[in-house]
Amino acid sequence: MSTALVVEDSVTDMQIISSCLQQAGLNVLTADSGEEALVKLNTYKPDVIVLDVVLPGRSGFEVCRDLKTEAHTRKIPIVMCSTKGGEMDKFWGMKQGADAYLAKPVDQTELLRTVKQLVLRSA
Repeated sequence: MSTALVVEDSVTDMQIISSCLQQAGLNVLTADSGEEALVKLNTYKPDVIVLDVVLPGRSGFEVCRDLKTEAHTRKIPIVMCSTKGGEMDKFWGMKQGADAYLAKPVDQTELLRTVKQLVLRSA
């Protein structure tokens, strides 16, 4: 069974994304900040990370860039999700190493399709 790490500071968005992934059969780990996500990644190796852009402390862009430069997290696919859905935001997210960029509110069907494709591709 695949595992997703959902990094999201909005309780509502965290619940929506987590339950969507759980209903599709994924194990879900959660973190409400980039710092907490980095700590969890020292213990767990998820198959995919769903990462918000606007987070307390470090932005999702910074966290993504750091994860893609570290040897032990480099190959984990990252799906960025943000209310910042403009073309420039998507471009910048992909430039930081994101494998996909979805605008909020997240379309659950699109989220599942994206996560499943990335998990299969990285397996």
